[in-house]
Amino acid sequence: MEHAVHQGRRVEEVDFSGVNKDSGNSSQPSVRWGTRRGKRNLSTKGSGFRDSGPASAAHLQDGGRPEETWPGRSRSSGGGTVRAVAAARLARAAPTAAGTALHAEGGRLPLPGGDTEIDWKAYMAEVEGVINGTYDYTQLRGDTGPLVYPAGFVYIFMGLYYATGRGTDIRMAQHIFAVLYLATLLLVFLIYHQTCKVPPFVFFFMCCASYRVHSIFVLRLFNDPVAMVLLFLSINLLLAQRWSWGCCCFSLAVSVKMNVLLFAPGLLFLLLRQFGLHGALPKLGICAVLQVVLGLPFLLENPVGYVSRSFDLGRQFLFRWTVNWRFLPEALFLHRAFHLALLTAHLTLLLLFALCRWHRTGESILSLLKDPSKRKVPLQPLTPNQIVSALFTSNFIGICFSRSLHYQFYVWYFHTLPYLLWATPARWLTHLLRLLVLGLIELSWNTYPSTSCSSGALHMCHAVILLQLWLGPQPFPKTIQHSKKAH
Repeated sequence: MEHAVHQGRRVEEVDFSGVNKDSGNSSQPSVRWGTRRGKRNLSTKGSGFRDSGPASAAHLQDGGRPEETWPGRSRSSGGGTVRAVAAARLARAAPTAAGTALHAEGGRLPLPGGDTEIDWKAYMAEVEGVINGTYDYTQLRGDTGPLVYPAGFVYIFMGLYYATGRGTDIRMAQHIFAVLYLATLLLVFLIYHQTCKVPPFVFFFMCCASYRVHSIFVLRLFNDPVAMVLLFLSINLLLAQRWSWGCCCFSLAVSVKMNVLLFAPGLLFLLLRQFGLHGALPKLGICAVLQVVLGLPFLLENPVGYVSRSFDLGRQFLFRWTVNWRFLPEALFLHRAFHLALLTAHLTLLLLFALCRWHRTGESILSLLKDPSKRKVPLQPLTPNQIVSALFTSNFIGICFSRSLHYQFYVWYFHTLPYLLWATPARWLTHLLRLLVLGLIELSWNTYPSTSCSSGALHMCHAVILLQLWLGPQPFPKTIQHSKKAH
């Protein structure tokens, strides 16, 4: 990371204004929230990410460079977390013996340019507001803007808040996220082991070849990896035929970040296919009840505020951070008609896959609503490949038609790409071409700032994968084919 020198001090903070978390809200004034146990003041000065944003310091060590640097902005001394962060940064700015001692005492990772987190301090400020007694979601804010994640996020990061010394021990947080990364790999390997579709050499690229994914997990401390590890746990439970527990974990993942809902169409199809409408309702009820239970303290305080903030489907994204639509004019990118067109294409392709790729019994799609025992075609047990294919394809279609993808969103589908490329064999797509697709996708996500070429290459790779999923064979297991021949 490059540094500027200002009045004899090394400057570590970079300001890129105009970004608010994932949503890209363009302006946030200085923020205050009241608490029931006293006042907590947090100054955000200006409208941008604080010293590190999803495409500012987030990507400086990922290959980006700041446009300009200047001394860090001051914060009000309203509480322990802010004072500790300010003291630690002062210590890092002045590399004296006292500063070194304070740095070691705080347990922070001694990386050049200071801490590598991006939203961590904002997460901790939002969680601290809940700890101090504020349950109105419209009043919970961090350095980067309002709290926009569901209640499960609050509880999980509240645990991390206490585990990391009120959020100040970033080195400990990075160790925890390193363990989370290993747990994610373990859960993904268990899924792939049951499908038996991906050759072993591909796992090397999954583990070692993505600098961006390692950064998102271990350095940046986003909540996206937390949601995805719960999602992969849910899939493992579904593969073990633990449908109720799988739905419970799926709902818990949604409560951390809403992107998990991209898997929901595939899950709904699987539930109807396995249980029919009557049998699927209790499983869907588990998902709904868990959301209500987790959000109950906030729903009692301000139900409209909680739902509108944590499940905001109309959130606007900033064009400057988009990875996938850089080649479009900004006016078109922000236009609601474009968003509606993407949603229409998303739903249309999901319906086509459900009708032509997932449901091939010869009966109407409405037969899924019937009890399995009353269908004309006898119910066959769902195989691991059918479960994984429906879920991964559903999520991938949603990503292809997303209004915008930011750099941390890469983990939404990175671990599913090998399956999507190798599960449906196509003669025209050799191993070398599949690896080339993976490499181009990785290159697109590592290009900062994104360019028209990187965005175009990403869409071309997505189109190749979609084409293979459409033209490739349906993942029916050999045992079902043999049983059909026997009859």
